[in-house]
Amino acid sequence: MSTTVEAAVEVTAEATAVRTLAPAAVRTPAPAPVRAPAAALALRVLRGLRAVALRSAAILALLALWEAAPRLGLVDATFLPPVSEVAKAWWELLGNGQLAEHSKASLARSFGGFGIAVAVAVPLGLLIGWYRPVAALLGPLLEVFRNTAALALLPVFVLLLGIGETSKVSIVVYACVWPILLNTISAVGNADPTLVKLARSMDLSTPKLFQKVILPASVPVIFTGIRLAGAVSILVLVAAEMIGAKAGLGYLINASQFNFAIPQMYAGIVTISAIGLAFNQILVTIERRLSTWRVPS
Repeated sequence: MSTTVEAAVEVTAEATAVRTLAPAAVRTPAPAPVRAPAAALALRVLRGLRAVALRSAAILALLALWEAAPRLGLVDATFLPPVSEVAKAWWELLGNGQLAEHSKASLARSFGGFGIAVAVAVPLGLLIGWYRPVAALLGPLLEVFRNTAALALLPVFVLLLGIGETSKVSIVVYACVWPILLNTISAVGNADPTLVKLARSMDLSTPKLFQKVILPASVPVIFTGIRLAGAVSILVLVAAEMIGAKAGLGYLINASQFNFAIPQMYAGIVTISAIGLAFNQILVTIERRLSTWRVPS
């Protein structure tokens, strides 16, 4: 009898312990706290401002040094005026319409030559990179011309085409073709052979092979050349505009130097830098749109 009672007591104790521990065992974890929409938005804004501040720190430091050095006598303010005076001269040029006029002339020449270079160099690079006989035929000729600086040929362009718009656009085309062409040839030549063999095993035609395999894989390298060409198009054009031009940012810089209008000269230089930066960002955005298939690293 006592044994039965002891067994019943043990069963009752075990049942009580199970009932006590069961809620803890089956207790679901507490849900993560949900931030309010306003708090999440504020956090995103704060992170964005911090990123912008980090990227702008070096530029702000440069501007502060530029402003302080002439005023402290570290450099001659006659030849390097403070950035505030340059900003004032830039605003005056913008107000009287000169900056817009010169920028419009330069952009038309630069973008025109750049567009022609892209239209010519990308198909030619695809052709040379894909067909070995074409590469063997044109390779020596390309090596000769690509090692000849564009500005060294500027007098030749002026003699053959005159000092008008044709020579300026042509020198931009010549300078921009080489980065695009060489990067396109490299991109096609370095395409993944496994993907090419797989596409061929699926009986894809050559146009479909280019559309589905070669072009998507080549976009990053091709756009590297296009971005280099975008910078070259502005730099070469400025040098060309300093010879025989009556409008353009290069002409503005050259004329300001001759007239000893140093703040206006630096205003033109800053404008060229801003245009180059904006153009590069546009090309980066286009590259990202065309490379949406890539897995982010």
